[in-house]
Amino acid sequence: MSQRVLWLPWRRDRDREPTPDARAAPLPAPAAASDELRVRREEIARMEELALRDTESLAIQRADVERRTQALEDRERNLAVAQEELKQAKRVQRRELERLSGLSAAQAKQMLLAEVEQEARQQAGLRLQEVEAQTRHEAERRARNILSVAIARLAAKHSSESTTRLVELPNDEMKGRIIGRDGRNIRALEKLTGVDLIIDETPSAVVLSSFDGVRREVARLTLERLIADGRIHPALIEETYEHAREEVKSKIAEDGERAALEARVNGLDPELLRLLGELRYRTSYGQNVLDHLIECSQLAALMAEELGASVETARRAALLHDIGKAVTHEVEGPHALVGGRMARRHGESEAVAHAMEAHHGEVEPKTVEAVVVQAADAVSGARPGARGDALEQYVGRLRDLEEIAQRHQGVERVFAMRAGREIRVIVDPGEVDDERAALISHEISTAIEKEMEYPGRIKVTVIRESRATSYAG
Repeated sequence: MSQRVLWLPWRRDRDREPTPDARAAPLPAPAAASDELRVRREEIARMEELALRDTESLAIQRADVERRTQALEDRERNLAVAQEELKQAKRVQRRELERLSGLSAAQAKQMLLAEVEQEARQQAGLRLQEVEAQTRHEAERRARNILSVAIARLAAKHSSESTTRLVELPNDEMKGRIIGRDGRNIRALEKLTGVDLIIDETPSAVVLSSFDGVRREVARLTLERLIADGRIHPALIEETYEHAREEVKSKIAEDGERAALEARVNGLDPELLRLLGELRYRTSYGQNVLDHLIECSQLAALMAEELGASVETARRAALLHDIGKAVTHEVEGPHALVGGRMARRHGESEAVAHAMEAHHGEVEPKTVEAVVVQAADAVSGARPGARGDALEQYVGRLRDLEEIAQRHQGVERVFAMRAGREIRVIVDPGEVDDERAALISHEISTAIEKEMEYPGRIKVTVIRESRATSYAG
């Protein structure tokens, strides 16, 4: 019977002959191994302690988040319950009010609106009676009423011009061409046009200065065409000037015809039309004279119609009343008297000439039409923004309007518009509801009536606008 031998790995390793390298390597010292093991154990202990702290911090934060989430959920539930209770209370209150009054909500609303409408009609009727009584007994109030009606029906534009015009240059090199060699080009321009050319004060531009608007316009056209051509020399300057002067003459005639057509005045002498066109290039206190004449003609016609006077006479006299200004540099005397003489010489009636002469008081007015022309001239010159001396008054009135509206609670911004005939009030939609907005407009209009004096009517518009804004991303 053969014997079996067990082969064990440990026995194999034990029986294996050690290698030379193994025999040569020294064993680690027990003290060094112990120190290294201790260091590793301390490091592991510190890491375990840090991990434990992080775990505790996360647990605290998680508990805090859960507590806040629970509080928010409780608040939402309480809010929903409160809203439902409020709705229920309002329903109960409305039913109780309907029971006590014997009316439904719709019926009560209709009754309230009917009462407010009746009160408004009553107030309007009382106010109308007061105005009519004052109109019958006071001639001054009657005149103010006529003027306010005429002004409200007429909305005219005003262009404020000065004694200078600015011509833009494509580059600064063009200044040298305009001046020319030894200044011969600029001297030729100034001699032909009678306008001062100011070169150095404004960069990339030339300023044309003259009190004569026609000459200033001719110089502007001449210079702009020379700049567009690029060639500037005395011969071309003279040729361009002649073309520009002929074009301005044609435009003057067209402006005169347009003014007569706009004022609805027919049969004027061509010389009077030419003089009217020249007034396009003249201003009085910053107000364009031709626009002023057209506006006066329309105002005079409206007032003459209200007073039962001759509309045609008032219209013609008002359109021509300042025509003497076109020749005051040629004829001695006040422009009103000069204009009256010219009107007679060119076929206008004595009534028209008298109204023209009387508009500044050089002649005592003897007709209603003469008084109407005086009033139209004063109203046109005093219109807000028309003339420079009325500008501060105009700005002050707009500022007063805005301050009256701004002092009401809930008003965010106020804008005065349409030359002070309308103010728009922007209110905070979170602070002012629709009913309060209507009340604010009434309070503002009442305050304006008590604190200010103004012609015509002022429209008060209260705007309440709600907006919802969100952002994605």
